Amino acid sequence: MSITWKAHETTGDAELLFWTLKTVLEDYLTYTETDTLKTQKKEITQTYVHSKDTYPSGSAGNRRTLQFEILYECVHMRSKEETQAMDNLTSAAGNGSLCTRDYKITQVLFPLLYTVLFFVGLITNSLAMRIFFQIHSKSNFIIFLKNTVISDLLMILTFPFKVLSDAKLGTGPLRAFVCQVTSVVFYFTMYISISFLGLITIDRYQKTTRPFKTSNPSNLLGAKILSVIIWAFMFLLSLPNMILTNRRPSDKNVKKCSFLKSEFGLVWHEIVNYICQVIFWINFLIVIVCYTLITKELYKSYVRTRGVGKVPKKKVNIKVFIIIAVFFICFVPFHFARIPYTLSQTRDVFDCSAENTLFYVKESTLWLTSLNACLDPFIYFFLCKSFKNSLTSMLRCSNSASSPSHKNRRKGQDGGDPSEETPV
Repeated sequence: MSITWKAHETTGDAELLFWTLKTVLEDYLTYTETDTLKTQKKEITQTYVHSKDTYPSGSAGNRRTLQFEILYECVHMRSKEETQAMDNLTSAAGNGSLCTRDYKITQVLFPLLYTVLFFVGLITNSLAMRIFFQIHSKSNFIIFLKNTVISDLLMILTFPFKVLSDAKLGTGPLRAFVCQVTSVVFYFTMYISISFLGLITIDRYQKTTRPFKTSNPSNLLGAKILSVIIWAFMFLLSLPNMILTNRRPSDKNVKKCSFLKSEFGLVWHEIVNYICQVIFWINFLIVIVCYTLITKELYKSYVRTRGVGKVPKKKVNIKVFIIIAVFFICFVPFHFARIPYTLSQTRDVFDCSAENTLFYVKESTLWLTSLNACLDPFIYFFLCKSFKNSLTSMLRCSNSASSPSHKNRRKGQDGGDPSEETPV
């Protein structure tokens, strides 16, 4: 930054003139004096003294105008307002420009919402895991639900890191850890949950059309193998995102995860996003088609029975629409917002205002996907009779868990016929 300062000889000593200028600038700038500036201060003083000797007071030289050009090479050249704003800036994509964002939303509201999800989700999913692992895996349905519980619990364990990072309560290394590990685990578990939701939907459709068919050992083995394949595929897809987030963290690049990725890391990140989009939309079609067919099948059953069991049929139909509603609320908005947001991260195609809008939309819809981890235990309660019976028994008999009657009830639940599961 180059500043030209002009003053008459009679203004006073050059040293005083210099420090007056410095004081004024310090009022506005975050100032750090460098060796270059110290040298120039000395040169300015010498120039003034030489000029005074050449044009003594009272001569024509008393109107001599001194011109000092000071090159400020400061470590930080920002106004106080800019310094405050910089703490709340997030780097934009592409050319590295910076866009201001409302820190009350990013640093207060979202961390608060995730904190609520963490405590609710940790309690409900821990309870769900305890119950499910007391139930024998005698149906594909139970196997898929157990995998969903594990996935949801892993996702919930990433929330504290996101809260600390977003609220600016952590250090640069913590933010780098969030970008490299916990954010990747978050998306990894999200798409595992979506995949198992698709498999659960197919299983419920089969149960509706063939209610008396029981699972044989080969089917159970197939469900377990399929579960392992899903976990392995998503892990192999996500691992490069961890490895390729390998740039050395600094105060600037930790503000945006894409700045920590290598050049190929950005390319891989974009590829993974498109693959995950495909995974979502495949499962979206599965949910729509299967539950449409389930509704059609239930309606046919209702027509055949006419006046018999109207209330139960109504309850079952409500369950159908609850599942679809949860899927739409939790997952659909985010996947509409994710493609343009990914472009804003990896390419310079949006202006600052658009990037901020996409960021707020992405964060809001991402919170909805996180909400799914807290809603799943309630879905287990309505869909899985074994889960419901075990939970009810646990709540009623928590003080008499060792009684013979309780053991007999739990044995009946563990060894029960999987066909007792609610179809939808």
